[in-house]
Amino acid sequence: MQDHVRPRRVVILGGGFAGLFAARALRTSPVAVTVVDRRAHHLFQPLLYQCASGILSEGQIAQPLRGVLRRHHNVRCVLAEATDVDAGARLVHARRPEGGILQLPYDELIVAVGMRQSYFGHDEFAAHAPGMKTLADALDIRRRIYRAFEMAETAANHRERQQWLTFALVGGGPTGVELAGQIREIAGHTLDREFHRIDSAKARVLLFEGSDAVLGAFGPALAHRATRTLQGLGVELHLGTRVTDVDARGLTVRDHDGRTTWYGARTVLWTAGVEAPPIAAALARATGAEQDRAGRILVEPDLTVPGHPEIRVTGDVMSLNRLPGLAEVAMQSGAYAGRSVRHAVEGRTKAPKAFRYVDLGSAAYIARGRAVVKAGPLHLSGFTGWLVWLFIHLAFLTGFRSRLGAVLSWSVAFATSSRRERAFTLPDTATDTDTSAARAPGPKAPPPSP
Repeated sequence: MQDHVRPRRVVILGGGFAGLFAARALRTSPVAVTVVDRRAHHLFQPLLYQCASGILSEGQIAQPLRGVLRRHHNVRCVLAEATDVDAGARLVHARRPEGGILQLPYDELIVAVGMRQSYFGHDEFAAHAPGMKTLADALDIRRRIYRAFEMAETAANHRERQQWLTFALVGGGPTGVELAGQIREIAGHTLDREFHRIDSAKARVLLFEGSDAVLGAFGPALAHRATRTLQGLGVELHLGTRVTDVDARGLTVRDHDGRTTWYGARTVLWTAGVEAPPIAAALARATGAEQDRAGRILVEPDLTVPGHPEIRVTGDVMSLNRLPGLAEVAMQSGAYAGRSVRHAVEGRTKAPKAFRYVDLGSAAYIARGRAVVKAGPLHLSGFTGWLVWLFIHLAFLTGFRSRLGAVLSWSVAFATSSRRERAFTLPDTATDTDTSAARAPGPKAPPPSP
């Protein structure tokens, strides 16, 4: 009788693309939806690199979840991080920011927590080589990029100056390629003639990739075009390499032949590899679900966890048919999960069709007027690819104000090379590793090659 008294309780873990689209699919359903997220905002992650490079502001790529869902009267938002799941009692355990514990009962659970940066077992690299998965990461990277030029201006000697003017990126996927192109544009155009002692255009951008091509998922033709574009911008590509060490002064890299080389670079950015957050392992323990090598949860064709039809896993953290970790996969799987719950609540007895992903393509922005787009048999690059990239990102940005603001910022950046969002902050005391290392006496000698 209780089910007739209260609406069915749906808990959604995560307010990213998958979680947002799941909540939207349940807007008119007679359910009580609780969206749990540890950051309280929806982030348009594909444009994080533009926030990091100073083109867009935080408010143009991130919107408060409460604001996005304000017209969804059956949805409430909770600022907390899910830490465990009791599948038998149908409870989610979550930790509030100040440490308090919440217990959230559910009838239906949708897991949409996304993935986090992976350092392949070397978490100590994170202190010197930040990833780019969150808004805080983007602001940290912005600080590191623009601070590097400032530090180079007052460097004590040529060696130190060159290290500050060298930027190393680890990972040749879309994020690495996009950031590499942005840093070269900043160095060659945005900061042109702003410094007296350094020539910003002489900054080196090194891109390290373990495979034999950048943007390998885009196919050989587009990967080749992206390579030519990057090299034309002055990006130095180091393919077939693996990073073995990172510190505040640079990184050590091993090539295919086993030779190791040390590169002095005060700014190292990590854009390679992802792994599932701890809640995925907790869910696997609670349900007996299997996980792949990256910690993703293996799901049934209808996105449910085997043996638990009330639990659906969506977005990047689900493992199904080797689907890539793309925003479009998250949107479609989240919407599918929301519709599945809606159909169950409406009492539809027909089993839902298996989730079918419709590939709408992938896009990567390299430089002004140059991007690569892959959509089925359609392969675009150069200015045409950039126009398609522009349309795609405008279409999916959340909110009219975000779209309008992005258009204005892009217009200024593309027309004048100026970046309106270059502001960054520094700690009051020199506690961060980069600044401390800069004050250390004497340069660090590179490790010997075998």
